[in-house]
Amino acid sequence: MIIVTGAAGFIGANLVHALNARGERDIVAVDNLTRADKFRNLADADIGDYLDKHEFLSRLDEFAGASAILHQGACSDTMESDGRYMMENNYRYSMRLLEFTRAHGIPFIYASSAAVYGGSERFVEDRACEQPLNVYGYSKFLFDQVVRREHARSSATLVGLRYFNVYGPRESHKARMASVAFHSFNQFRAEGHVRLFDGWDGWAAGQQSRDFIHVDDVIALNLHFLDRPGCHGIFNAGTGRAQPFNDIAQTVVNTLRAREGQPELPLEQLVAQGLVRYAPFPDALKGKYQSFTQADPTNLRSAGCDHEFLTVQQGVARYVNWLADRA
Repeated sequence: MIIVTGAAGFIGANLVHALNARGERDIVAVDNLTRADKFRNLADADIGDYLDKHEFLSRLDEFAGASAILHQGACSDTMESDGRYMMENNYRYSMRLLEFTRAHGIPFIYASSAAVYGGSERFVEDRACEQPLNVYGYSKFLFDQVVRREHARSSATLVGLRYFNVYGPRESHKARMASVAFHSFNQFRAEGHVRLFDGWDGWAAGQQSRDFIHVDDVIALNLHFLDRPGCHGIFNAGTGRAQPFNDIAQTVVNTLRAREGQPELPLEQLVAQGLVRYAPFPDALKGKYQSFTQADPTNLRSAGCDHEFLTVQQGVARYVNWLADRA
């Protein structure tokens, strides 16, 4: 029996489907379906049981025989201002599961976040590089510190994966927190153009750059550590490449143009024709925005992971075609 928390969410649902592809059916899916539309992410998956998060926590001792817990459940809204809610939902929830898995020797793989790095210029799994800019990043940062102290006390797998900018299928329920690729796809279909942020903080228009990682690659990392009993550590879950938002916009537009038999255009022509446009950088994000992220993959590679990550051009094109086929 494998337990997946946040199982109806973006990464959790993709994990459930990946486990199904391996032949796993004895899966306990844990989530809060207050936003019921997330159920669609699991409608084509096979699970053994579904539990609401609060029921799961109240019955936790019944799952001492679990073979692993893949903990994806969290509030991932970087604009959430209710710190008490964030800490209860992210930090305390994770602490309960950490204590439980340690007591019963259950492998525990959980979702951390590149938000712990905040305003840092280096993205290495080291305390000196961790400067969260919002309470979401702080909730992940604080739990990572506990995990670092717990490594020596845990005999079973204990792994945190610091997700960088994840995009891909089954994220539509995330609304404003869905990826730039998702929003760009919908903008172009509705309005005939894609909007990005104008220049700010020394960055030219659309040139803010992040480590964008396709959800399939994130799933591959979870499965890599699931298959390696006794592995400990916190690892960056990123490609090791920073690419500008302009690359996403250009790939979205050109992929949709190709589906209509239209030629690919360079960014300059997309801008000149108004197919890519720029909006003023929001005041609300100034001082709270990561203009650059790029995972250092050294520790991940040292853990034996030789997975080859998709580029933005490869991954976004795959995702846009997936969305268009279902539009």
